[in-house]
Amino acid sequence: MEFNKDTKIGELLEKAPEKAEVLVESGMHCIGCPASQMETLEEACQVHGMDVEEILEKLNK
Repeated sequence: MEFNKDTKIGELLEKAPEKAEVLVESGMHCIGCPASQMETLEEACQVHGMDVEEILEKLNK
């Protein structure tokens, strides 16, 4: 599966739970929070001051 900025965190974790490590290592430690499940990758990156393109590059390796 190819992830994009509109992929919801919950969807990503459901389809590729092993990718949680990428998010945690990047500093996104709240991925287990119920509210984060409906956030898109872009929204989560904005909240955490991260570059969504950089995260996508790591997720789509």
